[in-house]
Amino acid sequence: MPLLKDGAEIENIWLFLDQDSEAELKPDQAVTLPLARFLEQAESLAGRNAPVGVRLVPEDDPALLEPFLEWIQLVEVSFPKYTDGRGYSQAQLLRRRHGYQGELRAVGHVLRDQIFYMNRSGFDAYETARADLPSVLEALNEFRDTYQPAADGRVPVFHARHGS
Repeated sequence: MPLLKDGAEIENIWLFLDQDSEAELKPDQAVTLPLARFLEQAESLAGRNAPVGVRLVPEDDPALLEPFLEWIQLVEVSFPKYTDGRGYSQAQLLRRRHGYQGELRAVGHVLRDQIFYMNRSGFDAYETARADLPSVLEALNEFRDTYQPAADGRVPVFHARHGS
């Protein structure tokens, strides 16, 4: 699947190891782990020389990552189906409440029509099955003005209009 970040397609160097994976962590491999596995191994993962990431599913509480956010390089938020919007809330919480500064990636059922709103929620990378990458990238700038404050830092129309 294409991986988009900073307006371009990039290579995905990360390997996702699910909860049941028997694969060993290679010392030089960038890995993402499910939240439960990450929490079990957090102490040993903190000393790795290779990048470490976490994958959240909709049921996961992002607040559990707060003690580790300074050294986690990637948080993937899984969208198992496009109708499940809990990942938007997880992204907002990570960026706005917990101050996460690393890469926040949307994975799973990520559609072109969601990219703009995902970006507003704090995502900066998107794994999408869409082959028409220019169209997906266009989605980031589809709307010029916004009405609500969000994690992307855009000034809402109301504040711009009233100079506040």
